[in-house]
Amino acid sequence: MNREAVIQGEGILNLIPQRPPIVMVDSFFGFEENRSYSGLTVTTDNLFCEAGRLQEPGIIEHIAQSAAARIGFIYTRQGEKVPLGFIGSVDKLKIYNLPEAGMKLFTEITVVQEVFDITLISAQVKAEEELIAECKMKIFIKKE
Repeated sequence: MNREAVIQGEGILNLIPQRPPIVMVDSFFGFEENRSYSGLTVTTDNLFCEAGRLQEPGIIEHIAQSAAARIGFIYTRQGEKVPLGFIGSVDKLKIYNLPEAGMKLFTEITVVQEVFDITLISAQVKAEEELIAECKMKIFIKKE
């Protein structure tokens, strides 16, 4: 997968419903079939950063927003309004390491199953090529 961001910075706000200081994705690298790729540079002023490390809730929120960016990207390409999404459940969460400020996260979201307005995803978060977290997440999409 290409590691050049197709959307970054302020452009991310067109893909996700969150607004600062809760924005936990700063790069979107695109998607292919059932996978999408996003990133975040960990900064000390991040709401979820403590003692120079991104904490567990920040990693979970980053995963959720990475999934949201995928949906937002698809919807904006179709000229449609980006829907709201809600975490239904987080399963098999494993956090191996808390990334330090300055590290760049690279996250792969894989769609496992889509049934009506519920999407089951699998996520892998890497920092500097090291797997730091993974989980499955069920996301409910609220369509208007």
